[in-house]
Amino acid sequence: MEGVSIDFTESAAAKVRALKANEGDDSLMLRVFITGGGCNGFSYGFTIDNEVCPDDTLLQQGGIKLVVDSMSFPYLAGAKVDYSE
Repeated sequence: MEGVSIDFTESAAAKVRALKANEGDDSLMLRVFITGGGCNGFSYGFTIDNEVCPDDTLLQQGGIKLVVDSMSFPYLAGAKVDYSE
């Protein structure tokens, strides 16, 4: 999906930066994924990870990494990952 990406906002990156500081682990990244949701469609998930798999797409915002697996990326392409309180 050349030319199509995910909008990873500075606000989301700042939240991950704060989580990394709290954990004291600079290798942590935000992983975004989808899972089948049956009749309700897909479920979207977020986790903190420190591993990049060979088929992952890696995006960066302000030095913070966002990782998406190859199965999820086509469904998330064009989406915005943001954070607000």
